[in-house]
Amino acid sequence: MPTKKQAAIQVIGVLIIIAGGFLGFKALQAGRQDLERREPETVYPMVRTIPVSTETVTILIEGEGTVRPVSEIQLVPRVSGKVVRTSPALVNGGAFSKGDLLIAIEDADYQIAFTLAQAGVREAESRYELAREDAQAARLEWMRMNPGREPSPLAAKEPQLAAAEANLEARRATLDKARLDLERTKIIAPFNGRAGSDNVSKGQFVTPGQPLGSIYNTDAVKIVVPLESSALEWFNVPGFNTTATDGAAAVVSAAVAGQKMIWQGRVVRAQGKIDPQTRMVNVVIRVEDPYAVMPPLYVGQFANVRIQGAPVSEAAVIPRAALRESDNVWVVDDDDRLSFRKVTLAWKDRRGMVIRQGLHDGERVVISTLTSVTDGMRVRPVDAGN
Repeated sequence: MPTKKQAAIQVIGVLIIIAGGFLGFKALQAGRQDLERREPETVYPMVRTIPVSTETVTILIEGEGTVRPVSEIQLVPRVSGKVVRTSPALVNGGAFSKGDLLIAIEDADYQIAFTLAQAGVREAESRYELAREDAQAARLEWMRMNPGREPSPLAAKEPQLAAAEANLEARRATLDKARLDLERTKIIAPFNGRAGSDNVSKGQFVTPGQPLGSIYNTDAVKIVVPLESSALEWFNVPGFNTTATDGAAAVVSAAVAGQKMIWQGRVVRAQGKIDPQTRMVNVVIRVEDPYAVMPPLYVGQFANVRIQGAPVSEAAVIPRAALRESDNVWVVDDDDRLSFRKVTLAWKDRRGMVIRQGLHDGERVVISTLTSVTDGMRVRPVDAGN
């Protein structure tokens, strides 16, 4: 058991520790500085903004379509016979020029018919001259025998003269028919073009109306582009919204043989009916001389079209993210307060939203989103640059 002396030493040690702790606490309390009372800092929501720049903006209307020939015809013979010649260009994709011989049909029978028709005309002309002289002689004889009296048609041999004249006209018609048949033994290219298909070979016997192939014109091509009716407000379409013959200019582009090619075109008309399924207006773009460069604008190619519309003065182009519901934008003023602004949208394209009215040069519009927003609230704007 501990002695009284040891117990006294333990008690004294505990008291010393307690006293040391108390003195240390007092020292710390004396050196502490009083904390200042501060109001909590208000954190405003951050928004990304872009500056507005107003200028004259040309409306661009974009669409897509398939390249088609402006004219395509079937080669059909109008006479029968054996094919004695076909053009080397009369193969699918073959190119030819206006006036080239495409198909020749054996013409010996038609040459004979033409020669016989010529002889028939000469014979009829001779008979007509004889009948005319007989009629004149009969009339003179009548007048000599019956002075002052007109002869009857029969006495003047008018029926015989009329019959000879009718025979001459019939012979001339036969000659014209023989000449046409002879000309039709040769099928000539009516335009510069290419063959779309061929169904004829040398030695083949053909009959009138038999399809021998198709050809299409390469002097120009067309692209039918479906557009919303509202788009036609911005450019001229001859026969649709203007009486002028020249429509709006257009740029046609397509990827051909690994290259992006560009051609100049022009709006020429709108098709006669609005598409009943899509309610779109089909606008026709014409491109002249599409085969002038290589690779060409091929028929059947899918192409993009950009039509140059009217200019809009003092317009602003803003990102799509800046336009809110009901054509509103959020504008931040010089006091960093956000306000709702109603604007007038002119058009939208790959550049963004073209605003016709409602924004002024130098203003800041918000392009970010907020979960909760009120008109007039203070925000912390951050310039989003370009």
